Amino acid sequence: MLSTEHQADVVIIGAGIAGLSAAHQLTRAGVTVTVLEAAPHIGGRMATENLDGFRLDRIGQLLNTSYPELIRTPALRDASLRMFSPGVLVHSEGRHHRAGVTLTAGSARGALTAARALASAPRARAVRSRVPGIRPGSRPPLGNTLDQARLHAALGRLATTPVTRLLARPERPALAALSARGLPARTVDGFVRPLLSALLCDPDLTTSSRCADLALRSFARGRLCVPEGGAEALPELLAATLPPGTVRTGVCVTDTSINSVGTKEHGEITCRSLLVATGARAAAELLPGLRVPDFHPVTVLHHTAPTAPLNDPALLLDADRRGGPVAHTTVMSAVDPSRAPAGRTLISSTVLGLRTPPPERELDGAVRAHLATLYGVSTAGWELLAVQHDAEAVPAMPPPHDLRRQVRLLSGLYVCGDHRDTSTVQGALSSGRRAAYAILDDLGVRPDQGAVQIPTAA
Repeated sequence: MLSTEHQADVVIIGAGIAGLSAAHQLTRAGVTVTVLEAAPHIGGRMATENLDGFRLDRIGQLLNTSYPELIRTPALRDASLRMFSPGVLVHSEGRHHRAGVTLTAGSARGALTAARALASAPRARAVRSRVPGIRPGSRPPLGNTLDQARLHAALGRLATTPVTRLLARPERPALAALSARGLPARTVDGFVRPLLSALLCDPDLTTSSRCADLALRSFARGRLCVPEGGAEALPELLAATLPPGTVRTGVCVTDTSINSVGTKEHGEITCRSLLVATGARAAAELLPGLRVPDFHPVTVLHHTAPTAPLNDPALLLDADRRGGPVAHTTVMSAVDPSRAPAGRTLISSTVLGLRTPPPERELDGAVRAHLATLYGVSTAGWELLAVQHDAEAVPAMPPPHDLRRQVRLLSGLYVCGDHRDTSTVQGALSSGRRAAYAILDDLGVRPDQGAVQIPTAA
């Protein structure tokens, strides 16, 4: 489709996951694309640092196997994902408790029925045996046996609830909405709140309750996971499908219009359409008038230890919000062995809410003390590999939040990114696909979907 009047049909500014997703969809339809990236590498926040054989993610956003865009995006269908063990581990009172193992709706109802019977006949062994995943007599941070069964039932119902019904619920801050979910306060404080904080990177749960419900629904329907080899694996898979020379890194854009982009390195590049696929703040600088949201800061500390403090490839949460700065931690080399040299251990821990982190030595000391409590081992011999801090890691989604903000500003001018959707990898991929379809529609081009059907709803 390249004409003699334009150097590319579409110029995309930004080679993050959203921009590369849009480029992937456009080139599959036969549209010529040029992707310009100011950084020396692709991926944006989904970047991975290589350090002495360790592969360290920048912000460590969690993925889920239930994300629809992993299936809708042809280049990602065969992505190698390394899964955490089912559910999560919750630390409370010096012990680890498995929580959130998903059940089908039917088995969840069965667990609730059995637990109610157990509450009235606590000595009936036959009844106890019918409550899946619940050990009689245990007192984890989820509450008693009946409380745990209620949690399983709630997750089972959520897993089968259509998205349209979730989006029709009244919208308010997530923390305020949790009290209306029929779960006891101990279960909310001990499991749901720390889990949602990890999934949304929002320790105060000011996020829209609709976005929180979508996050819990994804958790209930799938497994938490990370890309094998680091977060950069997903943008690399997308970029690998593009024609050679499509992506240009280290290019600084100086000015933009619908039909051309000015750069320091390559002069003017003419086009038919322009797609801005940068972060929210950079997009507002290029497109005055766009709203810049608040952001949730994320700080990730990567350590190596002589021995693994936990052999379980689990996400470990702290039920006590005052226990220390760490929101969640994992032995990443147990989840994905390719992220550490042979025989070495990688522990990745996330701290939320730090606008300006304290000095590295002070932060490392506080984190190590907390990790010693969470893992129940001494951290004196651990080595700090890196501290990754991003003050604008995740766009905030307070209510009211438009889950499908317009990507078409006018014919020939488009914008995408997780700030136009949900602040997740799923949201970034979805916004990139939506922008690509809007461009194709305006160009009068039918997407080459092959066996893939264009979805009408997320």
